[in-house]
Amino acid sequence: MVSGTGHDEEDAMFPVGKRRELSGPGLRTFISLANLWGLSEEQQRKILGYPAPSTYQNWVKKVQEHQDITLDYDVLIRISAVLGIYQALRILFDTEEEGTQWLRDPHKAVIFGGRPPLDLITSGNQDALLTVRRFLDAARGGLYMEPNEIDRDFKPYTDQDIHGI
Repeated sequence: MVSGTGHDEEDAMFPVGKRRELSGPGLRTFISLANLWGLSEEQQRKILGYPAPSTYQNWVKKVQEHQDITLDYDVLIRISAVLGIYQALRILFDTEEEGTQWLRDPHKAVIFGGRPPLDLITSGNQDALLTVRRFLDAARGGLYMEPNEIDRDFKPYTDQDIHGI
C-alpha cells in the first residue's frame, strides 16, 4: 500500500477500497494537468501535501504502470480541488491556454493580494488550494471575478502593520 502520510485506517467517507479505486486515475489526471500548467515536480509535491521526492516519484511510477496505489484522504482532497479548478477554468475560459494564463497572471481580488492564483495553489496549504477552487466556483456561478468597490483600493497588510498591533 502507498499512502500520503502512512495511515492505513479506514475513513467512513473514504474507505480504503474507495481510495484505492480513485487514487490511480486521480493521480494520473493530476499529473496531466500539472504538465498542462507547466508545474515543476516541487510545485506538484506542494499541491499534494509535500510528500518526500522519493514517495512522489514512487506514486508516479506506480500510476504510470497502472499498478494499484492507495493515497490518503488528504491527498485525494487536494487532487479533487485541482480537478475542480481545472473544470471551472474550462467553463470560464474559451481555451485551456486562457485558463492557464489566468492562473499565472497577478489578480486583483483581495484573496490573491495581487499575486497569481497559482501562488496559492502551489503554497502547500490545503485551505489556500480550496480557496482558489471556491473563488472559481463562485465566479462560475456568476458571483464575481473583479474586486467589489469596497475592496478596490485595498492594500495588502505588511509586516509593519501586523507588528504595530
